[in-house]
Amino acid sequence: MNSFLTFAQTGTFDLFLVVNLVLVGFWYLWAVKRSRLTGQWSWWKTTAFIAGLVLLGATYLGPIAAWSHTFFWAHMTQHLVVMMAVAPLMVLGAPTTLWFQASSPAARRRWVIPILRSQVVRVLTNPYVTWLFFATVLIGIHFSGFYELALRNHDIDYFLEQPIYFAAAFLFYFPLIGSNLQPKRPTHGFRLASLALMMIPEAVTGAIIYFAPVILYPFFNTQRAFGLDAFADQQLSGALMWALVMVVDSGWMMLAAAEWFTSEERAGRRIDREIAQELAEQSGAQR
Repeated sequence: MNSFLTFAQTGTFDLFLVVNLVLVGFWYLWAVKRSRLTGQWSWWKTTAFIAGLVLLGATYLGPIAAWSHTFFWAHMTQHLVVMMAVAPLMVLGAPTTLWFQASSPAARRRWVIPILRSQVVRVLTNPYVTWLFFATVLIGIHFSGFYELALRNHDIDYFLEQPIYFAAAFLFYFPLIGSNLQPKRPTHGFRLASLALMMIPEAVTGAIIYFAPVILYPFFNTQRAFGLDAFADQQLSGALMWALVMVVDSGWMMLAAAEWFTSEERAGRRIDREIAQELAEQSGAQR
């Protein structure tokens, strides 16, 4: 019990992160207000985006952040929350669509549309590219000297490793879920397949960490005032990567499947209306 209280009562404060989270949140809410002047905006998109920001703040400011350089499982949890929850929630907030709707006609013509149609955006939102980028980041960082280096160097961890994890996850989910404006969206079947196939590098990474016979990251091989020893801590971290992400990914796959079903339902209703209109026109012509 004392160990739990020690863990729960410890936190961090990062003014740079807080200011940026607040600025992004204000921009989003301002854009929502502006967007509603000319159209509608779903409340659940706003909820998803703000929930992502709040979760990001809790992950990097709460007890998990404070102990992330003591316990491997806490460090792993940080990355998993950002990759599996924060990034997709912010994607569901449809920030590019909101940017388009909140912009003036002149800004759309001069900035928004050219950027969204640019070759850079086409490459960054290509689902093959985003899948490979996410898988490479996931495996490459964990099984290279970069992970240990980031643990020992605050600037590399803060300004490179953490942003890379978020960027890789955001770009991966961007073409697969939600309703963001983008040059070209993959088919619904492709989206489901991409989400399912991402389980492979996630499971491989988790399994290697779990079954490793030695301590993979010497940084965590230290005495702790409480909690698991370094080896058990590593096994727990591997189990989190191996098992937990399977459950979370299944949830995003269910969402993608629901979007597919909704899309097919809308297409069916549209076809029904067209058939009904054609029959009415034929009936009128016969009279």
